[in-house]
Amino acid sequence: MEKIAFGGSCYWCMEAIYQSLIGIQKVDQGFIASQSAPEEFSEAVIVHFNPDEISLEVLIKIHLHTHKCTVNHSRRDLYKSAVYVFSEEQKKEASQAIMKLQKDFSEPIVTSVFSFESFKASEEMFHNYYYNDTEKPFCKSYINPKLKKLLTDFSAYTRKEKLSHIQ
Repeated sequence: MEKIAFGGSCYWCMEAIYQSLIGIQKVDQGFIASQSAPEEFSEAVIVHFNPDEISLEVLIKIHLHTHKCTVNHSRRDLYKSAVYVFSEEQKKEASQAIMKLQKDFSEPIVTSVFSFESFKASEEMFHNYYYNDTEKPFCKSYINPKLKKLLTDFSAYTRKEKLSHIQ
């Protein structure tokens, strides 16, 4: 099992996306700081995955396509567009993947690769936010469109049984 971390949108959205994929053992949601800014925490998830079932490059591609990876909006302090890596090898692989995937976007990708420093878990009541109640208005308005994109663009990597409620 390996792990990688992502930031870019709210951790409820990212948690639901990665929980819906094959090869994912668990997803931890909370706040991450990088080695370059150890006091600055942003919403993020740590994804524990089996690389024999889903590759790091595919996880990064899904990440880039399910948040605004080309937009430097005013909330990038809290929703930093990032891949947080746990080794130099991952750093190299993530950087290469982002460069390779630039062709999918008409604007420059703003997602950065950072070395992971520390993690603060979100409150327990927010864990498994989407799958605890998929009928919440936030889930229907913000998470469902991202999960529909998964089914449309990344169907081969989805856990169809988890997404059977999505029309």
